[in-house]
Amino acid sequence: MQAIDTLLCARWVVPVEPRGVLLEDHAVAIADGRIVALLPREEAETRFEAHTRIDLAEHALLPGLVNAHTHAAMTLLRGLADDLPLMTWLQEHIWPAEARWVSEEFVRDGTRHAAAEMLRSGTTCFNDMYFFPDITARVASAAGIRSVVGLIAIDFPTVWASGADEYLDKGLAVHDEFRHDALVRTAFAPHAPYTVSDGPLERIRVLADELDIPIHMHVHETAHEVEQALATHGERPLERLARLGLLSPSLLAVHMTQLEDDDVERVADAGVRVVHCPESNLKLASGFCPVAKLQGAGVTVALGSDGAASNNDLDLIGEMRTAALLAKAVSGDASALPAARALEMATLDGARALGWDDEIGSLLPGKAADLIAVRLTGVSTEPLYHPLSAIVYALDRGRVCDVWVAGQHLLRDRRLTSLDEDEILATARRWGTRIAQSDAARGDPT
Repeated sequence: MQAIDTLLCARWVVPVEPRGVLLEDHAVAIADGRIVALLPREEAETRFEAHTRIDLAEHALLPGLVNAHTHAAMTLLRGLADDLPLMTWLQEHIWPAEARWVSEEFVRDGTRHAAAEMLRSGTTCFNDMYFFPDITARVASAAGIRSVVGLIAIDFPTVWASGADEYLDKGLAVHDEFRHDALVRTAFAPHAPYTVSDGPLERIRVLADELDIPIHMHVHETAHEVEQALATHGERPLERLARLGLLSPSLLAVHMTQLEDDDVERVADAGVRVVHCPESNLKLASGFCPVAKLQGAGVTVALGSDGAASNNDLDLIGEMRTAALLAKAVSGDASALPAARALEMATLDGARALGWDDEIGSLLPGKAADLIAVRLTGVSTEPLYHPLSAIVYALDRGRVCDVWVAGQHLLRDRRLTSLDEDEILATARRWGTRIAQSDAARGDPT
């Protein structure tokens, strides 16, 4: 018998690749942080001798979820300014709060909180855009969760940098610091077309090509953004990005709620990857990403939660369900985004968007052992006719029981193993008290 580290025996295994496959009474064998085999449970018991065996008789095993767009540290601003349109929310509440409070300590504490929330809801990898990306990377790596940290760039000075040159120089230093960390990757993160001018964008394009890393950017988020771009530049944001050479498979265009048919064709031809954040877009009334049209044109569409300040959670299971339902309503087609496809968006398409699909996003031998176990029995999911449909349409994040990243058991029977949840909550409450007493939290819209 072959010695392995862990044998997970589950009622169902959903490898995601191939799409729609459901394996009953199967096992996943893990050694040295990687998947060795997927095979029937009885065969696994005769073939492998495991140091640890876990029986999951009421559960499905899935790939870890990939949250393709976050602002992790903004967890500490959750609920600060609700029920407002995007620019009012940003300019009158969020940006003033960030100017007052963002620091290394804020990012460390907020990211640790976000990592705990994401792991408890089945996310094993997140793509972040925020200040102090070095702190985000250190916290995520220490917690054992995968991250792609954004090398932020914006035209105006912040606590992180004073101008374009310093943003990029600091970003390059972060890239160099974490280039050998197996759990951390980097992406350039110019905030948006309306906050980053042509010069820095052109330099980012050159550097991204040289380093072979993605460019992560808010694009076509609102109608106001498009109108402003036409007034300022005489062209839509996507046209400007095309002129600057940024439309390519390296671009992760986040939100994309304001797309015409020509935009969809342009994005598809260029190989741009799109990140859909349905709940944040709904809450801010930003518009609707035409997911069915994009997927029909061959565009990879991943899922993101956005930050907890505009969502107000980091629950990718909830995003799956919302994305599936919204796609049906927007397209007028109940079959537009079926359950198996929605699950793929939250896993393999997220990995594809980040260029990490050689390692994560599906359960295949040789890939990293990033898995989650979800309990499918109970009053909210039974009778259980179609487990895949139940995962997308009936499951809630409280059903995520166990999480592994690179074979490390980070959530065991709903208990975090790499993070102290009580300490995280106490720290968040201290921040909440401080921020609530400041000017930034005044003028509650409710």
